[in-house]
Amino acid sequence: MGTTTLQIKQIRCEYRDNPIGIGCRKPRFSWQLASDAPGTLQTAYRIQAAESPEGLAAGTYTWDTGEVQSDQSVLVEYEGNELKADRRYWYQVRVWDNYGGDSGWSDARFWEMGLLAPDDWEAAWITPDPSAIDAAAEEAFLLRREFAVGAAPKRAMLYATSLGFYELELNGRRVGDWQYTPGWTSYRHRLQVQAYDVTAQLAGGSPNVIGATLSNGWYSGDLGWGGARNHYGAVRALLLQLRIEYADGSVETVVSDANWRASTGQVRMAEIYHGETYDARLEQEGWSRPGFEDGAWSPVATIDYPKTILVMQENEPSRVTEKLKPLALLTTPAGETVLDMGQNMVGRLHMKLNLPAGTELTLTHAEVLDREGNFYVANLRKAKQQVRYVCKGGEEEYESQFSFYGFRYVKIEGWPTDVPLNEERFAGHVIHTDMEPAGSFECSHPLLNKLQSNIVWGQRGNFLDVPTDCPQRDERLGWTGDAQVFVRTAAFNYGVAPFFAKWLRDLKADQRADGGVPFVVPHILSDTSFSSAAWGDAAVICPWTIYQCYGDKRVLEEQYESMRGWVDYIRAQGDDELLWNTGFHFGDWLGLDAKEGSYVGATPTDLIATCFYAYSTGLFVKAAQVLGQEEDVRTYGALYERIAEAFLREFITPSGRLAAHTQTGHVLPLMFELVDGPVRERLARTLAKYVEDQKHHLTTGFVGTPYLCHVLTDNGYHELAVKLVQQEEYPSWLYSVNQGATTIWEHWDGLKPDGSFWSEDMNSFNHYAYGAIGDWLYRAVAGLDMEETEPGYKRILFRPRPDSGLEYAKAAYESAYGTIRSEWRIVPDGTVRYEFEIPANATAVVLLRGATAQSAEVNGLQLSQADTRIPGVQVAEEENGTLRLELGSGRYQVKAGLGSSAAQTVVSTS
Repeated sequence: MGTTTLQIKQIRCEYRDNPIGIGCRKPRFSWQLASDAPGTLQTAYRIQAAESPEGLAAGTYTWDTGEVQSDQSVLVEYEGNELKADRRYWYQVRVWDNYGGDSGWSDARFWEMGLLAPDDWEAAWITPDPSAIDAAAEEAFLLRREFAVGAAPKRAMLYATSLGFYELELNGRRVGDWQYTPGWTSYRHRLQVQAYDVTAQLAGGSPNVIGATLSNGWYSGDLGWGGARNHYGAVRALLLQLRIEYADGSVETVVSDANWRASTGQVRMAEIYHGETYDARLEQEGWSRPGFEDGAWSPVATIDYPKTILVMQENEPSRVTEKLKPLALLTTPAGETVLDMGQNMVGRLHMKLNLPAGTELTLTHAEVLDREGNFYVANLRKAKQQVRYVCKGGEEEYESQFSFYGFRYVKIEGWPTDVPLNEERFAGHVIHTDMEPAGSFECSHPLLNKLQSNIVWGQRGNFLDVPTDCPQRDERLGWTGDAQVFVRTAAFNYGVAPFFAKWLRDLKADQRADGGVPFVVPHILSDTSFSSAAWGDAAVICPWTIYQCYGDKRVLEEQYESMRGWVDYIRAQGDDELLWNTGFHFGDWLGLDAKEGSYVGATPTDLIATCFYAYSTGLFVKAAQVLGQEEDVRTYGALYERIAEAFLREFITPSGRLAAHTQTGHVLPLMFELVDGPVRERLARTLAKYVEDQKHHLTTGFVGTPYLCHVLTDNGYHELAVKLVQQEEYPSWLYSVNQGATTIWEHWDGLKPDGSFWSEDMNSFNHYAYGAIGDWLYRAVAGLDMEETEPGYKRILFRPRPDSGLEYAKAAYESAYGTIRSEWRIVPDGTVRYEFEIPANATAVVLLRGATAQSAEVNGLQLSQADTRIPGVQVAEEENGTLRLELGSGRYQVKAGLGSSAAQTVVSTS
């Protein structure tokens, strides 16, 4: 083979470009290949690392792999010299391919290690002297420290964390753009530290000032619907360390200690649920700049708090990711002045003001208007979601620092009648964990496109440091059941591996010694709020899904004991170790077949629990196989077989019927492959009948809904699945779209056809769980999937379904290997045009229903005669009326007949 143009692109360390503050001692490296040749595969790689670019050039390496014969280009683990805390390392990558191509060395990239052990800290925890300032009060407080810098620093790294939220300033400028630091973790076990490169903010040869503002946050504010406060503690505190390196090699350290000063400030109240009270008249101008007189400020006290729980933050931070202009300024029938953002969003309202000093504005946030068009907040329960702002006079700008809001509408009160009010003064700042966008789906059905948009907005609003159920009422908790039903869809829309890895560490930390998993993570509910089927199974389903989507074996390694603990917990429940028929379960939560007055659907909870018991056990066996845990493979593999047999004995009658007459009851054993042969056919047929009996409506709840359409499609009822998804009457996905939804609702009829609402006790209009249908749109309609045996989309599976009642559908996904694309379009002559894109170092299997190798044509040649001469086409064969192609990397255009076994197929590459 001749040489080709081979390049390396998108080099990453721990999923990030030039990351700082790495906490793992063996970081991993990934890269993508770019090549103009179809079927490109990496055959070897080499990585070199050093403490400087000069070290790379001189050959003084901390790590040199040598030329490794391998196709691995994703998450290659560091195996060099021991890495040191607070140190920058540089690395470069070189690869070779199956054409004999040599990329040459990549540009040098870097990563920086954070603080790795308690001994790396010189700082002390500080809080205001309690005799002067109550650090447990509602109001935020300020901390400052002035210090001198002798010369222009070569490098300055600042490490910080807090009990409560913190925000830093250096010489009058905000440090970084991260929101709600230090994030929410299981604070008693894990507290994140953030790293900031502040080299450019320090003033050499002159005084400098660090300032910090601390508020309650998740640590000490209201948390949970019960009104409890101070779940983790009452006193807020700061831990900070600034390490300054000079060109001559000297080092200076500035730390939080008794030399700091404290004061109260303008933030009089800040709570996650309730909002913020801000009196701009109390601002202390210049407080975080040199020269400010802090003689009236109070001293600080140092406190004891463990540093053994400190971990570097390695997932993406929360940031302002978009700024929305208001859609309209409304006057409601009740005379209220209401701003309409046009989108149910999560974040804050930014406003520009020029009002008299002392003017007090009240801004209340809500998701919907009532049937008369008036402002509605009853579904927020006890959450006030309110800003109270007192103007200082003149031009001023404001947005909350320490609270976030779930809202589309904002009621404005207190605006002077003699001052014009218009929407140009306001902007909605959208905030969520700043995950990298990954996927897109589009089709010819406008309502399905809006549904996909609603799914994405629901994910954005609820993936704010933890995967919450809802972002607006007095809850906003990391419900495990919601997370596990949505994780696969989440991974299509965004890069969520670091996000879930962080959350799963907290799940493991909060897991009981007996393996029980809390309902919410981080766990803040009662000691009895543990271990419902389908909720606790997040301990197994989520890490397995992340491994599948990203090829990240470390998440399995880190969570392995947690996964086994959950299976062992279930094993200890029930009348024997094979059926889970005891304890509390949420069941098919919010199933529409529930009895009057119940939230739990009609499917027996022991059937649901035993299905998930089998499923989690089976996934754990697969994880054990991946990690080479052969004893567990044998032990738990045998357990799985016994559970499956017990399920059949308990829930399948001798005539092959299921002992439950619900949609969800049939979905689960089919999805989890607990039945086969005639029993499988019968259950699928019965499920289809149940859907048809409901006139193409679903009755499933949280447990059955994510799998319903997959089961129908996989068992020969794709047309029925299409009718379900395209159904516009309640209950359906498109009902809420037609009602004007811009996110996914908690209830199918949160807003009823007559304009009334579901019960205000539990009626979120931003609740992502039912958005799990997005996974089916990507995989079943657009046909973008992967082979389980080669995770991370190393081997792609394209199974497009042009029999989906659409003119076209297309999906794209940014995998670890590069862009994957699957498109199909029905053209006027009745044929289907497909387009597939496969990144270098990946391969794909394409399954085209109704096409044959004999009738297929490739550039005017019979595919059966010419497949070995088509660049990138490795195999072409027919299987059960489906044309099967094996393709290497490249772009492919395919033409085939729609649903005809004699279809003509044309394949070309570009």
